Amino acid sequence: MLLLLMLLLLLLLQLLLLLKQLLILLLLLLLLLLLLLQLQLLLLLLLLLLLLLLLLLLDPAIFT
Repeated sequence: MLLLLMLLLLLLLQLLLLLKQLLILLLLLLLLLLLLLQLQLLLLLLLLLLLLLLLLLLDPAIFT
């Protein structure tokens, strides 16, 4: 099960490298999910920061 999840994550990352719009959509969906789950604000900000760092690693040109 864990292996399958990791493979799905890798496939998703490959897709995200190809489709920047999908990545942005995924970020928005994750944000909505976190808001629905009503996580603590600090945790939410931390996760957002991690996602932005991931974005920067995937494609530095996004922020320039």
